[in-house]
Amino acid sequence: MIGRRYKSETERMLGTAIMTETSDDVRATGACLCGAVRYQVRGPLREIIACHCSQCRRMSGHHVAATATARENLEITGRDSLTWFRASPDAQRGFCAKCGSTLFWEADARDYTAIYAGSLDAGSGLTLAAHIFVADKGDYYELTDGLPQFEGYSQNMQVPKT
Repeated sequence: MIGRRYKSETERMLGTAIMTETSDDVRATGACLCGAVRYQVRGPLREIIACHCSQCRRMSGHHVAATATARENLEITGRDSLTWFRASPDAQRGFCAKCGSTLFWEADARDYTAIYAGSLDAGSGLTLAAHIFVADKGDYYELTDGLPQFEGYSQNMQVPKT
């Protein structure tokens, strides 16, 4: 079992806990729809954040729900089927070239990889913690789950290192 220690209720909701698992443990696994790209995470994951920015909405057809891990904790197999699209001057999105499943997001200035929650195998134990870029959300839905909402990216949503 993975132990978590939180300093505050906000930390618990945003998933910025100090994780007490070892980096050798496989924390989560996942794949694209066709299985050509698979991954495993060895180390902590951030709780899931829903991003409502216009790029995520256009890429997915709705908002995106993603967790994240430090880049050194992510092991990817099937890299020959993984294609990266430079979505902006600062970030790229990774997807399967065979089935089109969107799997990852990476910003050049950050040391983590976001992992799309829908690609995780069952049993992640993660929960939705907050919404970001809510000013950009579609006008066809409301956010009524009571979770924290941020106009943009919040620095409070850092990925735990260990």
